[in-house]
Amino acid sequence: MILKYKYSEGSMDKADGIYFQNMTGHDVEERLKKNDIIIIPVGSTEYHGKGQVYGEDTFLVTRMAEIVARETGCTVSQPVWFGSHPANQLGMPGTIVIPEETFVAYLRAIIAGYWNVGFRKQILINGHGQEYVIPNAIQQFGKICQVPAVLAFVNWPTVIAPFLKDKKRGGKYFDTPFRHADEVEASYSLALFPELNKKEYMEDSKKEPKGFFPEGHVDLGGDIYQYPIPGHAQYGMGGLEVINYPEGVIGKPTLADASKAEDGLEYLIDYLIRLHNDILDRFPPGKLPEPELVTEQDRKTIEELLKGPFNGGRSLYSYRYPI
Repeated sequence: MILKYKYSEGSMDKADGIYFQNMTGHDVEERLKKNDIIIIPVGSTEYHGKGQVYGEDTFLVTRMAEIVARETGCTVSQPVWFGSHPANQLGMPGTIVIPEETFVAYLRAIIAGYWNVGFRKQILINGHGQEYVIPNAIQQFGKICQVPAVLAFVNWPTVIAPFLKDKKRGGKYFDTPFRHADEVEASYSLALFPELNKKEYMEDSKKEPKGFFPEGHVDLGGDIYQYPIPGHAQYGMGGLEVINYPEGVIGKPTLADASKAEDGLEYLIDYLIRLHNDILDRFPPGKLPEPELVTEQDRKTIEELLKGPFNGGRSLYSYRYPI
């Protein structure tokens, strides 16, 4: 198959204009004139078995973001390496669990910092099962700061749900259902960062993945099957992973193959580029929703904040802190 997009080989330590942290002040000033969208990859550090890296969830979204940035000219933030985890993931060695209140506050502060420097259009891409908490950070920022901004949260499995389903449940590419560190996730990882994974050490979970109740109540993985109860919206309907799946995987990563991810990745990147372009088409660099349409704060204050401290205005932190 001829790929539509060239997969990234990694830019987190390169001076190639992708990552904000790798740019100079002059670089950022020039970038904001042309493109004021920043992508914030939100991942986790989590055990994915003996053949997949602990940072898998994070590398998935950084590599996706890097492709989009090269295609569009936007900027990417260095990722959020540690995330929130549902209760059934507690106790697994190597899985670093951040309390929800800490995680939300941290994300909210990141959003505020990028807004203050001029990136007031932000796309947060989630690479881990924490879609229940990231929107809280966005909404809290909006309620606390009440300033014009365009903030969007994208849970990548949701975008390409049909591509991730197994054949038994209407999919085309996979033999087993989407779970965790399984055939699906490992295939996408092998496509995006093959150099970090070791297929020869991948092992399947010994126990058949299932909860305490018949299928059809709790979703299986990534909430792509749209069962009535999302995986994060229950407690006690399945066992603790460290006890039931000590291999660190739920499913069969040994069936993974990079080619199984190619069509889904193309569709996903197509969508992310379309989202990026639609935001810039509606609000070109330097433009945002009209203040009177999105906030009840006084116009003088909002105008000062929008100017920023280097252009005759003031910083967001002079108006609200902590954020």
